[in-house]
Parts: sequence; structure tokens; C-alpha cells
Amino acid sequence: MKFGLHFGSRGTAGEPDSLKAIARSAEALGFEHFGMSDHVVVATNVDSAYPYSETGKFFAQDTGVSLETITALSFVASATDRIRLLTSVLVLPHRQPVLAAKMLATLDVLSKGRLTTGVGIGWMAEEIALLGGPAFKSRAPASEEYIEAFRELWTADAPSKQGAHVNFDNLLFAPKGVQHPHPPIWVGGEVEGALKRAGRLGDGWYPVAANPRIPLDTPELYAAALGRVQSAAETSGRDPNAIDAAILAIKCRIGPEQEGRDGARMTFTGSAQAIVDDIEAYRRVGLQHFLIGGDGDDLPGTVERLEEFAGDVMAKVD
Repeated sequence: MKFGLHFGSRGTAGEPDSLKAIARSAEALGFEHFGMSDHVVVATNVDSAYPYSETGKFFAQDTGVSLETITALSFVASATDRIRLLTSVLVLPHRQPVLAAKMLATLDVLSKGRLTTGVGIGWMAEEIALLGGPAFKSRAPASEEYIEAFRELWTADAPSKQGAHVNFDNLLFAPKGVQHPHPPIWVGGEVEGALKRAGRLGDGWYPVAANPRIPLDTPELYAAALGRVQSAAETSGRDPNAIDAAILAIKCRIGPEQEGRDGARMTFTGSAQAIVDDIEAYRRVGLQHFLIGGDGDDLPGTVERLEEFAGDVMAKVD
């Protein structure tokens, strides 16, 4: 099992000195991935429902503060040597695809091949519109073309693509990045379209455990969804076993048990041993990468949280 972290690109992780200290601590403790979320701007009037809260309200609408994720991960790259850099997740409609591909390839080059490109189609229609993205109702097919464009630009000597949402030809694109054949692409999401997208186009599947409408809070639910990802891969003529299986347990906490949707203990909360047992159960159904939310109230609290998780959970998982 490999372990990783997700940060919200603001607060303690949004300050240069503390971000550098957290990244170095994470690397020293043996975390595989250091992820940062993606919001470029936040609209002042948001009617779109945030999928990861019961109410649908977006928690970061208070100030709109958020570092740009690729830039922030480049800063993390300069402060570290080994830990992988994860866009967690890059909202594909936020950026013109050729420019996004160049920014990501640049990060892979400057980090000496440490980029994992987590991607999603986005949920905030107002943010996509402010950034000049595709029509919200078209974001899924547009995003799939963007993924195809990334692969074309990262691998082809004479890249070319003609589609409904992406068109380019007659260009040189270099450097390509360090990893062969290209930086891995993890597709985020829990809805059926995301599962099929991960199977057809992804090198990994990267869902959130605690989507209240599509929970993956039992090994059985996770296994069933992973099976649908793998089935989509097989249908597309791909090797289903070549797709990395990950999960972001954003609410994972060592300490008092949190109440789950059925009134029992929320999975990945409670004692360290209970969390170890949960991770082992998911590992048995195919999970390979387990990521937690790393944000703490301040720098000492964040580092203490990472140290506790590394010592009490990571060290005890096979």
C-alpha cells in the first residue's frame, strides 16, 4: 500500500514557509504523493451544488483564497527530491488544453519525473464560465478530449488533434516530460461517467470516499465501483490490471469515532488500529493508494498529524 496526502491550497498549506516545511516532512515520513486541490477563482454567486457536502455548499466560498495548483506543486518540487506531485484534482475545463499540457510537462521536467496528473471535469459551473471554459453541459466530452490531447502532445513527434472541443496541428511541443510514455493520469470521480472515463482513458482511478450521494465507505462498495472501472477498460481493449486503484479518504482521522451515514462508525475514523483494519480490508479488494486530507489548524498541528498517521497507521499496513 502506498500513502499520500491532499491539501486544500490555502491556510497552512497556502503559506510558502509552512508549505515547504510540510512537504519536506511528508517526504521524510515516507508519503508517496503530495496533492493539492484546484480552484483558480471562486464566483461570488454560486448556485452549483458542491458534491462532497450534505448541504451542497462549498466550504471555501468564504474568501475564495486558493493557490493555483500547478504553480504551487512546482514550488513543492523545488523543496523536495522524491515525493510525487499530484494534482488533486486538476479541473480540466479550467485551462486551455495545449497550455495545460505544457504547464504539466514543465512540472514533470523540473521535478525530474515526479508528476501524477489527477484530473476531473469540475462541478462549479460559475468558475468554468469565468475562466472561459466549455459549456458546463459539455464539460465531460470536452474533458475527455483534453485528456486525449495531453497524451498526443506528450508523446507524438508531430502532435495533431481535431475534435469538437480541441483542435491543433502544425506545432512543435517540447519538452515532452520525463516519464515514459507520459506522466500517469488519474481520473477522479464517483459517478458512472467518471468510472467509465477512468477505464477508457485513465492510468488510475482516484475517487473520494465520502461523497454523500455516492459513498464508497465500505470495501464492498469500493470493489463494485472498481469492477466497473475495470470492465470499462476491458471493453476498450485495455488491461484492467494496469489501472492504479486509489482513494481519497478526506475525513480520515485518528481519534474519536465520527458517525457514518448508517449511524455506525465512519470508515477510516477512530482508533489507529480501526483505520489500519479498514485500509487492509480495502487493500484486499484491490486498493493500492490510500490518501488522506493533510490539512491541520497550523504548521505544528499539521506536522504532528502526519507524524501520527505515519507512525500509527502507515507503519502497520502491509
